Amino acid sequence: MWIEENNRLKTTLQFKDFIEAFSFMTKVALIAEKMNHHPNWSNVYNTVVIELTTHDAGNLVTEKDRKLADAISTLLQ
Repeated sequence: MWIEENNRLKTTLQFKDFIEAFSFMTKVALIAEKMNHHPNWSNVYNTVVIELTTHDAGNLVTEKDRKLADAISTLLQ
């Protein structure tokens, strides 16, 4: 589901519709806020694109990104 490319962990997710996609993003936002680690992301209708990188580490993939990616993946199970 996640690929590491250009110093980012990336995934593209498709949902049934906009409401499902936006609901998912809301759940991710709550987790990201608790972790104090926020994704770069976009949403168009039913598609959510997420890119994780740690700005404080010079825009590299760090353990913070991997932990957030794992937490996001858990939401999809």
